[in-house]
Amino acid sequence: MTYSIDPALRQLIRRQFPAAEAAGCFSALHGLTGLTGKVMVGEQILLARREAELPIPAVCRQREYRLLKRLAASGLTPQVYGYQHPWLLLAWRPGEVLDASQFSAQLPALVTLISQLHHQPLSGYPLQMLALLQRYWQLCRQRNVRWLRALTQLARQGEPRPLRLAPLHMDIHAGNLLLCDTQLSLIDWEYAGDGDIALELAAIIAANALDASQCQRLLADYAARNQLDPILLARQIQRWQPWLRLLMASWYQLRAEQSGDARLQQLAAESWRRL
Repeated sequence: MTYSIDPALRQLIRRQFPAAEAAGCFSALHGLTGLTGKVMVGEQILLARREAELPIPAVCRQREYRLLKRLAASGLTPQVYGYQHPWLLLAWRPGEVLDASQFSAQLPALVTLISQLHHQPLSGYPLQMLALLQRYWQLCRQRNVRWLRALTQLARQGEPRPLRLAPLHMDIHAGNLLLCDTQLSLIDWEYAGDGDIALELAAIIAANALDASQCQRLLADYAARNQLDPILLARQIQRWQPWLRLLMASWYQLRAEQSGDARLQQLAAESWRRL
């Protein structure tokens, strides 16, 4: 579906491309957080990402803009053209989005990709998991005793001491991976920040429902590539798993309440049952 270009987005495009005229339509893309779409500037395709209308913890286009600028030298992130509230303007990345059936076959390439990311300088935006979980609790209307008990227990334990700090993507699943020829790349960096590498791996396992064999391959390959003890890495991932389970349940709950989407409501209910 196409829309007229928002005046604020048109102004941002004109500031970044003064010699070009933006096309008069915006092609919306599927997404759950904010309005994202393709815009044509002459022969060039751009990606425009709008701030979400309702608050989602850790999602801020200005923060995303600054983080992507700091990681620009890595070549792992899309080129950033500019930010003007509420829009972030990026270069369009070519490629085909993976489907779930392709994910397992791309695990070696994914390990290479995240290892490169985890060796970049810190972005300056630390991920504070307890504060993030508490913010979800504050924003949701429907709360339950199980949620409060889990949140209280994690607050009492405190976050695991990081095994190694690095920039993390924190939303790696098939839908956020592009394959262009044989090159794999990451998109949708809105949840990125600095954190424990084991947290990233725990998030990959949780978001992609990896089986025992796939988990073992992921951990062994990552540990070998990054000179880590695989047993220590596995233990650290295990420490983060309760945090990830609560984060996923909290995210589904908030997005279900904000959108009224039946599928998200079902996913939220399933997450609470697993918790």
